[in-house]
Amino acid sequence: MLMRARRVAPSILSADFARLGSQVDEVLAVGARVIHVDVMDGHFVPPITFGAVVVGAIADRVHAAGGMLDVHLMIERPERQVEEIARAGADNITIHVEATPHLNYTVAAIREAGCTAGAAICPGTPADSLNELVAQEALDLALCMSVNPGWGGQKFIPATLDKLSRLRERLPLSVALEVDGGIHEETAGPVAQAGANLLVTGSAVFGSDDPAASYTAIAAAAGAD
Repeated sequence: MLMRARRVAPSILSADFARLGSQVDEVLAVGARVIHVDVMDGHFVPPITFGAVVVGAIADRVHAAGGMLDVHLMIERPERQVEEIARAGADNITIHVEATPHLNYTVAAIREAGCTAGAAICPGTPADSLNELVAQEALDLALCMSVNPGWGGQKFIPATLDKLSRLRERLPLSVALEVDGGIHEETAGPVAQAGANLLVTGSAVFGSDDPAASYTAIAAAAGAD
């Protein structure tokens, strides 16, 4: 299963939207199989990005390459959008524990919609906020934010390494551990060693002059497939 392997997941948040399809094809051609999609609503985080229409626009090309769409909902009340995002072609949907009072209901709705379910925590949110979902066997993925959510190009928060280690110790092996924020050639190795197996990277890939080469270098630094 792609989510359980060590993989680098390019985030289209930093892509050139005039060339979105071709940029996604570039990284798929050199081995990317997990494409990360950051959905922001202007409420949970200040920026507004995109939604189900963009998920649907790239779903066929990602799936045709044997890849998956990893959709990260940085939105308030994500339970209201799960069905539409799943229908657009998402394979995994991750919600924030800080964004809804209905965590169990929402992760159950994600699975009922045919996707795997993830829960994300911000840098200031304790790792043990995921304990109940883990005990309920409700999670397929835990996402540890290594920057404050909402903006690309931020610097990696060093304390994330200890938090990742603690999360990996507490999570069953069946639950993927993802890290998002400030991931590049220098940080990829340390976060992988700390236990993360899915490494989201945005500006370091799509903000570079050669996204394919940048992806390949980060994957090598992480020891990723």
